[in-house]
Amino acid sequence: MINVLVTGGNGQLAKCIKDLENKNNDLKIIYSDYQELDITDLHAIEVFFKTTPIDYCINCAAYTAVDLAENNQLKASEINELGAKNLAVVCQNNQATLIHISTDFVFSGKQTGFYKEEDIPNPISVYGETKHLGEAQIQNHLSKYFILRTSWLYSEHGNNFMKTMIRLSSEKEQLSVVTDQIGTPTYATDLASVILQLIVTNNNQYGIYHYSNEGVASWYDFAKAIFEEIDSKIKLLPIKTTQYPTPAKRPQFSVLDKSKIKNTLKIEIPYWRDSLRKAILNYDR
Repeated sequence: MINVLVTGGNGQLAKCIKDLENKNNDLKIIYSDYQELDITDLHAIEVFFKTTPIDYCINCAAYTAVDLAENNQLKASEINELGAKNLAVVCQNNQATLIHISTDFVFSGKQTGFYKEEDIPNPISVYGETKHLGEAQIQNHLSKYFILRTSWLYSEHGNNFMKTMIRLSSEKEQLSVVTDQIGTPTYATDLASVILQLIVTNNNQYGIYHYSNEGVASWYDFAKAIFEEIDSKIKLLPIKTTQYPTPAKRPQFSVLDKSKIKNTLKIEIPYWRDSLRKAILNYDR
Protein backbone atom coordinates (compact mmCIF):
# COMPACT_ATOMS: atom_id res chain seq x y z
CA MET A 1 0.00 0.00 0.00
CA ILE A 2 1.26 3.47 -0.94
CA ASN A 3 0.47 6.21 1.59
CA VAL A 4 -0.39 9.55 0.00
CA LEU A 5 -1.02 12.87 1.72
CA VAL A 6 -3.03 15.50 -0.18
CA THR A 7 -2.80 19.02 1.24
CA GLY A 8 -5.43 21.56 0.31
CA GLY A 9 -7.88 18.70 0.69
CA ASN A 10 -11.02 20.80 0.24
CA GLY A 11 -9.89 22.37 -3.06
CA GLN A 12 -11.09 21.43 -6.51
CA LEU A 13 -7.98 19.46 -7.54
CA ALA A 14 -8.03 17.43 -4.32
CA LYS A 15 -11.70 16.65 -4.89
CA CYS A 16 -10.92 15.52 -8.43
CA ILE A 17 -8.23 13.22 -7.03
CA LYS A 18 -10.86 11.84 -4.66
CA ASP A 19 -13.20 11.21 -7.60
CA LEU A 20 -10.53 8.92 -9.10
CA GLU A 21 -9.49 7.31 -5.83
CA ASN A 22 -11.55 4.12 -6.22
CA LYS A 23 -9.69 3.35 -9.46
CA ASN A 24 -6.41 3.10 -7.53
CA ASN A 25 -6.80 0.45 -4.85
CA ASP A 26 -3.07 0.39 -4.09
CA LEU A 27 -3.23 3.91 -2.70
CA LYS A 28 -4.21 4.99 0.78
CA ILE A 29 -4.96 8.69 0.40
CA ILE A 30 -5.27 11.10 3.33
CA TYR A 31 -6.83 14.49 2.62
CA SER A 32 -6.01 17.41 4.89
CA ASP A 33 -6.90 21.08 4.72
CA TYR A 34 -5.34 23.89 6.74
CA GLN A 35 -7.65 23.16 9.70
CA GLU A 36 -6.06 19.71 10.06
CA LEU A 37 -2.57 20.51 8.81
CA ASP A 38 -1.20 24.02 8.38
CA ILE A 39 1.65 23.80 5.88
CA THR A 40 3.07 27.09 7.16
CA ASP A 41 3.77 25.31 10.49
CA LEU A 42 6.93 23.23 10.08
CA HIS A 43 6.58 21.52 13.45
CA ALA A 44 3.01 20.45 12.68
CA ILE A 45 4.14 18.81 9.43
CA GLU A 46 7.03 17.06 11.19
CA VAL A 47 4.66 15.65 13.82
CA PHE A 48 2.19 14.53 11.15
CA PHE A 49 4.88 12.64 9.19
CA LYS A 50 6.14 10.97 12.38
CA THR A 51 2.72 9.66 13.33
CA THR A 52 1.62 8.83 9.76
CA PRO A 53 4.21 7.38 7.36
CA ILE A 54 3.88 9.14 3.97
CA ASP A 55 5.32 7.98 0.65
CA TYR A 56 3.96 10.82 -1.51
CA CYS A 57 2.70 14.28 -0.69
CA ILE A 58 0.54 16.04 -3.29
CA ASN A 59 0.60 19.74 -2.45
CA CYS A 60 -2.67 21.24 -3.66
CA ALA A 61 -2.59 23.92 -0.95
CA ALA A 62 -2.03 27.42 -2.31
CA TYR A 63 -3.01 31.05 -2.00
CA THR A 64 -4.69 31.44 -5.40
CA ALA A 65 -6.61 34.73 -5.04
CA VAL A 66 -4.56 36.47 -7.72
CA ASP A 67 -5.91 40.00 -7.22
CA LEU A 68 -6.12 39.85 -3.43
CA ALA A 69 -2.50 38.71 -3.30
CA GLU A 70 -1.37 42.14 -4.51
CA ASN A 71 -2.29 43.57 -1.09
CA ASN A 72 -1.68 40.38 0.90
CA GLN A 73 1.86 39.54 -0.12
CA LEU A 74 2.84 38.20 3.32
CA LYS A 75 -0.05 35.74 3.42
CA ALA A 76 0.52 34.61 -0.16
CA SER A 77 4.22 34.16 0.57
CA GLU A 78 3.56 32.17 3.74
CA ILE A 79 1.44 29.62 1.91
CA ASN A 80 3.02 29.54 -1.55
CA GLU A 81 6.69 29.86 -0.58
CA LEU A 82 7.14 28.96 3.10
CA GLY A 83 4.53 26.20 2.91
CA ALA A 84 6.28 24.67 -0.10
CA LYS A 85 9.65 24.88 1.69
CA ASN A 86 8.28 23.21 4.83
CA LEU A 87 6.83 20.32 2.86
CA ALA A 88 10.07 19.94 0.90
CA VAL A 89 12.19 19.83 4.07
CA VAL A 90 9.96 17.25 5.77
CA CYS A 91 9.66 15.13 2.62
CA GLN A 92 13.46 15.12 2.29
CA ASN A 93 13.87 14.03 5.91
CA ASN A 94 11.33 11.24 5.46
CA GLN A 95 12.38 10.02 1.98
CA ALA A 96 8.96 11.03 0.62
CA THR A 97 8.25 12.34 -2.88
CA LEU A 98 6.56 15.73 -3.25
CA ILE A 99 4.20 16.47 -6.15
CA HIS A 100 3.71 20.22 -6.13
CA ILE A 101 1.15 22.11 -8.20
CA SER A 102 2.42 25.33 -9.75
CA THR A 103 1.17 27.72 -12.40
CA ASP A 104 1.66 29.41 -15.77
CA PHE A 105 1.72 32.68 -13.80
CA VAL A 106 5.43 32.12 -13.10
CA PHE A 107 5.93 33.45 -16.65
CA SER A 108 5.52 37.03 -17.85
CA GLY A 109 3.37 36.10 -20.84
CA LYS A 110 5.49 38.22 -23.18
CA GLN A 111 6.85 35.24 -25.11
CA THR A 112 5.27 34.31 -28.45
CA GLY A 113 6.09 30.59 -28.44
CA PHE A 114 4.85 27.89 -26.09
CA TYR A 115 6.55 27.95 -22.68
CA LYS A 116 8.93 25.06 -21.99
CA GLU A 117 10.06 23.87 -18.57
CA GLU A 118 13.53 25.34 -19.03
CA ASP A 119 12.28 28.82 -19.92
CA ILE A 120 13.26 31.33 -17.24
CA PRO A 121 10.35 32.42 -15.02
CA ASN A 122 9.62 36.13 -14.89
CA PRO A 123 6.36 36.62 -12.95
CA ILE A 124 4.46 39.91 -13.16
CA SER A 125 2.18 39.48 -10.13
CA VAL A 126 2.59 38.77 -6.42
CA TYR A 127 0.82 35.44 -6.88
CA GLY A 128 3.16 34.44 -9.70
CA GLU A 129 6.22 35.57 -7.76
CA THR A 130 5.30 33.62 -4.61
CA LYS A 131 4.59 30.49 -6.66
CA HIS A 132 7.95 30.87 -8.41
CA LEU A 133 9.73 31.25 -5.06
CA GLY A 134 7.91 28.15 -3.82
CA GLU A 135 9.29 26.19 -6.78
CA ALA A 136 12.79 27.41 -5.93
CA GLN A 137 12.44 26.33 -2.29
CA ILE A 138 11.47 22.81 -3.36
CA GLN A 139 14.41 22.58 -5.76
CA ASN A 140 16.78 23.79 -3.02
CA HIS A 141 15.60 21.43 -0.28
CA LEU A 142 14.39 18.23 -1.93
CA SER A 143 15.73 15.66 -4.38
CA LYS A 144 12.55 13.68 -5.10
CA TYR A 145 9.98 16.10 -6.47
CA PHE A 146 7.64 16.75 -9.35
CA ILE A 147 6.62 20.36 -9.94
CA LEU A 148 3.59 20.42 -12.23
CA ARG A 149 2.83 23.80 -13.78
CA THR A 150 -0.73 24.05 -15.04
CA SER A 151 -3.11 26.73 -16.31
CA TRP A 152 -6.73 27.88 -16.15
CA LEU A 153 -7.84 25.04 -13.88
CA TYR A 154 -11.56 24.25 -13.69
CA SER A 155 -13.87 21.38 -12.72
CA GLU A 156 -17.26 20.55 -11.24
CA HIS A 157 -15.80 21.37 -7.80
CA GLY A 158 -14.91 24.59 -6.03
CA ASN A 159 -14.96 28.08 -7.53
CA ASN A 160 -13.72 28.40 -11.08
CA PHE A 161 -14.36 30.06 -14.43
CA MET A 162 -16.61 27.34 -15.84
CA LYS A 163 -18.98 27.38 -12.88
CA THR A 164 -18.99 31.19 -12.78
CA MET A 165 -19.94 31.38 -16.47
CA ILE A 166 -22.72 28.83 -16.02
CA ARG A 167 -24.11 30.83 -13.10
CA LEU A 168 -23.88 34.14 -14.95
CA SER A 169 -25.63 32.67 -17.98
CA SER A 170 -28.82 32.45 -15.90
CA GLU A 171 -28.37 35.86 -14.29
CA LYS A 172 -27.36 38.13 -17.17
CA GLU A 173 -28.41 38.80 -20.74
CA GLN A 174 -24.99 40.13 -21.77
CA LEU A 175 -21.42 39.55 -20.64
CA SER A 176 -18.00 40.94 -21.62
CA VAL A 177 -14.91 38.71 -21.48
CA VAL A 178 -11.31 39.51 -22.39
CA THR A 179 -10.09 38.20 -25.72
CA ASP A 180 -6.40 39.15 -25.63
CA GLN A 181 -5.21 36.83 -22.84
CA ILE A 182 -4.25 33.52 -24.41
CA GLY A 183 -3.67 30.19 -22.67
CA THR A 184 -5.24 26.76 -22.28
CA PRO A 185 -8.11 25.66 -20.01
CA THR A 186 -7.26 22.57 -17.96
CA TYR A 187 -9.82 20.12 -16.60
CA ALA A 188 -8.69 19.31 -13.06
CA THR A 189 -9.77 15.68 -13.42
CA ASP A 190 -7.30 15.25 -16.31
CA LEU A 191 -4.53 16.72 -14.15
CA ALA A 192 -5.55 14.51 -11.21
CA SER A 193 -5.28 11.43 -13.44
CA VAL A 194 -1.73 12.36 -14.45
CA ILE A 195 -0.73 12.96 -10.82
CA LEU A 196 -1.96 9.52 -9.81
CA GLN A 197 -0.21 7.96 -12.80
CA LEU A 198 3.09 9.41 -11.61
CA ILE A 199 2.55 7.62 -8.32
CA VAL A 200 1.24 4.21 -9.44
CA THR A 201 3.96 3.87 -12.10
CA ASN A 202 6.64 4.69 -9.49
CA ASN A 203 8.07 7.27 -11.85
CA ASN A 204 11.44 8.64 -10.75
CA GLN A 205 12.17 11.10 -13.55
CA TYR A 206 11.93 14.01 -11.13
CA GLY A 207 11.81 17.66 -12.09
CA ILE A 208 9.53 20.35 -13.48
CA TYR A 209 6.74 19.43 -15.91
CA HIS A 210 4.06 21.36 -17.76
CA TYR A 211 0.52 20.03 -17.98
CA SER A 212 -2.60 21.55 -19.47
CA ASN A 213 -5.13 20.29 -21.94
CA GLU A 214 -4.27 20.54 -25.64
CA GLY A 215 -5.14 23.55 -27.73
CA VAL A 216 -5.10 27.31 -27.39
CA ALA A 217 -7.88 29.69 -26.33
CA SER A 218 -8.63 33.15 -25.02
CA TRP A 219 -10.88 33.66 -22.01
CA TYR A 220 -13.50 34.81 -24.53
CA ASP A 221 -13.12 31.51 -26.44
CA PHE A 222 -13.42 29.59 -23.19
CA ALA A 223 -16.60 31.43 -22.19
CA LYS A 224 -18.09 31.01 -25.68
CA ALA A 225 -17.46 27.29 -25.59
CA ILE A 226 -19.11 26.98 -22.17
CA PHE A 227 -22.22 28.83 -23.37
CA GLU A 228 -22.36 26.67 -26.51
CA GLU A 229 -22.16 23.48 -24.45
CA ILE A 230 -25.03 24.56 -22.18
CA ASP A 231 -27.00 26.06 -25.09
CA SER A 232 -27.10 29.50 -23.49
CA LYS A 233 -28.41 32.47 -25.48
CA ILE A 234 -26.43 35.04 -23.47
CA LYS A 235 -24.81 37.74 -25.60
CA LEU A 236 -21.04 37.54 -25.29
CA LEU A 237 -18.89 40.58 -26.06
CA PRO A 238 -15.10 40.45 -26.61
CA ILE A 239 -13.09 43.15 -24.81
CA LYS A 240 -9.41 43.93 -24.33
CA THR A 241 -7.57 43.62 -21.03
CA THR A 242 -7.28 47.42 -20.88
CA GLN A 243 -11.09 47.60 -20.74
CA TYR A 244 -11.18 45.31 -17.69
CA PRO A 245 -8.40 46.48 -15.35
CA THR A 246 -7.54 44.25 -12.39
CA PRO A 247 -5.18 44.78 -9.40
CA ALA A 248 -2.86 42.00 -10.63
CA LYS A 249 -1.39 41.76 -14.11
CA ARG A 250 -2.07 38.56 -16.05
CA PRO A 251 0.21 36.89 -18.59
CA GLN A 252 -1.05 37.77 -22.07
CA PHE A 253 0.25 34.53 -23.57
CA SER A 254 0.94 31.53 -21.35
CA VAL A 255 0.43 28.41 -23.44
CA LEU A 256 2.50 25.56 -21.97
CA ASP A 257 4.55 23.10 -24.00
CA LYS A 258 3.59 19.59 -22.83
CA SER A 259 6.14 17.58 -24.84
CA LYS A 260 8.16 16.55 -21.78
CA ILE A 261 5.30 15.05 -19.78
CA LYS A 262 3.80 13.38 -22.86
CA ASN A 263 7.11 11.71 -23.66
CA THR A 264 7.85 10.78 -20.04
CA LEU A 265 4.47 9.23 -19.25
CA LYS A 266 3.66 8.10 -22.81
CA ILE A 267 0.26 9.78 -22.62
CA GLU A 268 -2.10 11.55 -24.98
CA ILE A 269 -3.58 14.74 -23.57
CA PRO A 270 -7.24 15.54 -24.31
CA TYR A 271 -8.22 18.62 -26.31
CA TRP A 272 -9.62 21.31 -24.03
CA ARG A 273 -13.09 21.42 -25.59
CA ASP A 274 -13.49 17.64 -25.28
CA SER A 275 -12.62 17.83 -21.59
CA LEU A 276 -14.91 20.82 -21.11
CA ARG A 277 -17.79 18.78 -22.51
CA LYS A 278 -17.10 16.01 -19.97
CA ALA A 279 -16.88 18.49 -17.11
CA ILE A 280 -20.22 20.08 -17.97
CA LEU A 281 -21.90 16.69 -18.33
CA ASN A 282 -20.57 15.68 -14.90
CA TYR A 283 -21.62 19.03 -13.42
CA ASP A 284 -25.16 18.66 -14.74
CA ARG A 285 -25.69 15.24 -13.17
